[in-house]
Amino acid sequence: MRSIHLRRTSALAALLLGVALVLGGCSQIPSVVGEALGELVGRDYPAEVLDALAIADDAVTDVNEGVPSFSEDDLAYARDHLGYESYSMLDLLGRCGVAMACVGPETMPGPDEERESIGGIHPSGWHSVSYDIVENGSLYNRSHLIGWLLSGENANERNLITGTRLMNADLMLPFEEEVARYIDDTGNHVLYRVTPIFEGTELVARAVEMEAVSLEDDGAGVSFNVVCRNIQPGIGIDYATGDSWEEDEGASQEGASVWEEMLPALQ
Repeated sequence: MRSIHLRRTSALAALLLGVALVLGGCSQIPSVVGEALGELVGRDYPAEVLDALAIADDAVTDVNEGVPSFSEDDLAYARDHLGYESYSMLDLLGRCGVAMACVGPETMPGPDEERESIGGIHPSGWHSVSYDIVENGSLYNRSHLIGWLLSGENANERNLITGTRLMNADLMLPFEEEVARYIDDTGNHVLYRVTPIFEGTELVARAVEMEAVSLEDDGAGVSFNVVCRNIQPGIGIDYATGDSWEEDEGASQEGASVWEEMLPALQ
């Protein structure tokens, strides 16, 4: 009976994926299809992550008082497999999952290594759109989960999400640079995990959780656990589709309440 159940689930998944692809030009997945897809692609997030998201005024918030939640098995595996990288398969909606790596000198790009083009990758919810109020114009970046300066990963579709300029360049980058500096200074390794946080069947992540702990010194050099929100001041975002618009000042201030509204759906 278990094999029959698995075949039926796979058939349903294939059918729903086909319907979703056919309807890809629509602004939003119809509710019936969305509900069925939600059962297949729904994701659970730890209570401490939801608690952090409930603090609506902060673009970056500590999770679990900043303590990473790696298990003993995670730490043991990393110590036995220094320099490994692991990227989740894309889900039925083409969305990235957890990316986890033990980064160190062997995973970082060399001094003469140049970044390759990633323009051919279109992460879920991707739109090429610019606003005068966004630095350098483009609202969205192809945001690495495991940053290029830590992994040397270029056009890896399992490692790129649709991220705002703010989240990618201002919120995530300082944590990536902290890890990179530590590795450069010590030659040690850091267990590193980034989890994109999606609500239901939305195509654009609401935030990412970033966790890191240095291994050789048991976290004395690097240790953090934060959520970085996928937001852009003055810009409204439809996370279901990636559509966006410029907000007036009042609407932008009211937008902070979105985190309280989304929590019941994530729990």
